Amino acid sequence: MIKSSQQLVTEARAQIKEVSVQQLSALLADHQTILIDVREPDEFQQGRVDRAVNYPRGVLEMKIHQHPAVAAHCEPLQALTELAQRPVYLICRSGARSALAAFSLQQMGFAQVYSVAGGFQAWLDAGLPVEV
Repeated sequence: MIKSSQQLVTEARAQIKEVSVQQLSALLADHQTILIDVREPDEFQQGRVDRAVNYPRGVLEMKIHQHPAVAAHCEPLQALTELAQRPVYLICRSGARSALAAFSLQQMGFAQVYSVAGGFQAWLDAGLPVEV
């Protein structure tokens, strides 16, 4: 059976956890919060949430072990294990790519992975601060 991208996103959303941009904003007060922006580099360069690390959706699974929170002191498998034990927040433009990314990371063993509902557009709509 062929599925549309929207059907795939809807199925992923049914199996993941989402947070609102207001929840994310409050969580960012803790400077240990791990936020990964899964948009493409050109989108990321146009504006981003402070402290977000950019790993585009297409390479997320291959690069997540390089996250600055763990890469400096861990080998790849150890880095994955450490990150999988911490809350990880994912954001994209609208919340679709981050939902798919959250589902994928869950399949890799991440138990505390969250997609930001509405994505960066919801962040902008809420008037929250943007880094350029």
